[in-house]
Parts: sequence; structure tokens; C-alpha cells
Amino acid sequence: MEAQELRHHLLIIDDDVNTLASLARAFRMSGYEATVADSAGRALELIKAGSFDVILSDVVMPGKDGLSLLADLKQLGVTTPVIMVSGQASVEMAVKATKLGAVDFLEKPLSTDKLLITVQNALRLRTLEEENRQLRQRVGRHEIVWVSEVMARLMAQVDRVGASETRVCIQGETGTGKELIARALHERSSRRAGPFVTLNCAAVPAELIESELFGHEKGAFTGAIGRHLGKFEQASRGTLFLDEIGDMPPAMQAKLLRVLEEGEIERVGGDRKIRVDVRVIVATHRNLQELVRKGAFREDLYHRVYVFPILLSPLRERTEDIPVLLEYYSKHVIQQNGWKPKPFAKEASEELRRYSWPGNVRELRNVVERLLLLADSEVDLTAVRLALPHGPSVAPVSSGSGALADRVHAYEREVIVSELRRHNFQMTETARTLDLERSHLYKKCQQLGIDVEELRQE
Repeated sequence: MEAQELRHHLLIIDDDVNTLASLARAFRMSGYEATVADSAGRALELIKAGSFDVILSDVVMPGKDGLSLLADLKQLGVTTPVIMVSGQASVEMAVKATKLGAVDFLEKPLSTDKLLITVQNALRLRTLEEENRQLRQRVGRHEIVWVSEVMARLMAQVDRVGASETRVCIQGETGTGKELIARALHERSSRRAGPFVTLNCAAVPAELIESELFGHEKGAFTGAIGRHLGKFEQASRGTLFLDEIGDMPPAMQAKLLRVLEEGEIERVGGDRKIRVDVRVIVATHRNLQELVRKGAFREDLYHRVYVFPILLSPLRERTEDIPVLLEYYSKHVIQQNGWKPKPFAKEASEELRRYSWPGNVRELRNVVERLLLLADSEVDLTAVRLALPHGPSVAPVSSGSGALADRVHAYEREVIVSELRRHNFQMTETARTLDLERSHLYKKCQQLGIDVEELRQE
């Protein structure tokens, strides 16, 4: 058998000194690290003091036997794989050992080859269980919850394109869950074991975005005190998610295009090309086609990233998802904070479903936490009306006349102006209420022709 790349640590338990010596020698010659114990009591001391990858224990020993040791380990919550061996094996003994958590049961005399194969299988089992545990944790943190037909169709698209290397452009309003969809694409791809790295292009100053993406060498600029690996290198063999790509500076758009075409980067201050193996997924709340028409976004880059578009509907267009989202976020917030369950009254849930949710799913999650924090035992209608930023109702988007885009802009303008006045034109507080970044609120005001200083003087 070949030596292990990583030296796995085994604990061998047997009351026979010669058996301990021969087994320890066999495992060490095969590349393992082996610790021995001549009693169950000594084994428990070692297990409590350190960690092992596999435990190999005899059943029949003076004092505490192997089955009693197995029961103790189960009670202690030890998850290390345990292999039991015995020279007095019986079906009853093997069944009992399995019920107590043993991964295998071997009869003496032991074949060294069979023993080594059994240990290898136990190590593979442990690796699979750890991978499954990590996957469940990731899924739990980034779960996508829905019952609506529109989301069912969208997730079918995610399943189809996720398994490919196709570049995806995710479009949707702020708070609709663009990063969640990008993560779902990553988890469905052949790169799922690799890293998922994100960069918000709107949140990084223009002068730093090149270093963030491609990295820099020591001394490349003032403050570059050491080598820094950029997002492309960090995402090697994985996925790089570029959020708000519509806000990327024009100079960086050209450099990104070259990387997507050539598959190579060059660190700032570097003098050599570095190959990168990365799947790039982009997202934006802006209309890229319109930006291309205005000359604010490169057409050649647009065709590189806009291969498979996925459009996320705002929450107001899939209101049937609101009840399941309320239940999901309530459970999450309660579990996270160790609170007692606080149900939502029927009238409260209906009021939340009628609300237009300009901040989409992200706003709903924040409102749920606010309500659960303030509620004593039940979330009622009064609490909901106090928690919602616009009172019991908001004018529907369909009000007014004209083209859909004009109506949406008029509605957004009305909401932002209302919130600015409510918060005495404090931009930070207004942005927090709308669940926007402060820089995004300034951009929105510019786009919608909102002059804050002029409003202040009215």
C-alpha cells in the first residue's frame, strides 16, 4: 500500500502488547502515524486529550471492554470512525457494535492487507461525511426559498445553465438575491469544490479596482507593502462573481475584456502573464443594453458577459412567495438569536403581503428581524404598520399613466423623496431604511433627477 499524502493518525487499542507492536509497525510502514493504548481507560484519556482519524479497538479486554468503550465514545459525541476487532466474534457481537456506531467489525487473526483497506474505507467515509456537513451548512446559509411559478421557471434555468461553463448575466433590482443565484450556479457546476469569490464593482474606488481584480506586486504603488493576490487568482478553479458590473469604470472594462478573451492576468506592477482558470458570472441592477447605447458600457464586453441572461423578478411581482419567506426568515432569526418562536397574526401576514417591498427580499428579511425583536409573543397588525417605512399601504406601481419604465421611475422617485423628507434629508439614515448603500442612493437621486438641496429649501 502507498504511503498517505497526509499522515493520518490512528489510535490502536488492545490489551496484548505484541499485537499493539505489530499493528503499529504495519501502519507506520504504510505511512500512518500510530498511537497505542493497552486499555479502554487509557484510550479514553488519549481521545479526550487529542484527535484521531480512525480508532481501531479490540472487543475483549480486561476491565472495560471494547463495546463499553464504544458506548462511552457515543455518549461523548466522538465522531471518529471506529473499527472493532475480536478473536471471539459472533453475529450478536457484530450487530451490537454496529448499533453503537462501529463502521466495521473484523475477526482475528487479522490480515494486514484487509485491515489497511478497511482503514482506507473508514477514512473515505469520514471525508464524505465532512463534505456533506459543509455542503449542508452552505445550503442552509444561502438557501433560496420560493413557491411561485415565476421562481420555479427561473430555478429550472439555473439548473440547466449551472452545469455548464456558459457566462451568465444576472439582472434584477437591488435586494432581489442576485448573489444567491450566482452561488446556486456555482454549486451546480463542476467547479463547486473550488472557491466562490465576489467583488462589488460599485463599492470599490475606481483607482483600486484593478488591484482588487488582478492583484499587485510589492512596491507597485504607495501603500503596496507586499504582494496581493487579486480576485481572479483567489477564484482559481472556481467562480468569480462580479456584482454591479454596470458600474465598472470604462478603463477597467477594457482590461476585463482582455482577460476574458485571453484567460491571462497581469498583477499591477508585475512583468509576467499569469494563466487563470475561472468562470465569471456578472450581475447588475442596471440596463446594460441602455448603457451600451449611451456609450457607458463597452459593446464588445457586453457580448462577452451577456451570453445567458437571468432576470430576477422583484418581490412585488411574486407575492405568493412572501408567506414562505416570512416563515423561513422567522425561523432563521429566532434560531440565530436563541429567541422563543413568535407567530405572525393572519392580519399581519396579509399586510406584509400587500406591501410593495421596494427593497425586495433583503428589505423583507430586515423587517422580519425588526418585528421579532419588538414583538412580545405575537407579531400583530399594529406592529407591522409601525415597522413598515411607508405606513399601512403604498401606492401601487401600476398607478399613473405612460410607459412602464416611466411609471417605475415615477414610483421610485416618490418613494425616495418621501423617505428623504421623513428622515430630514439625512442620506445615511434614508439609505439604511431603503436598504441601499449610501453611494447607490446618491446615484439613484442623480438618475431620477432628485435635487436634495432644492428639496431641503422647499
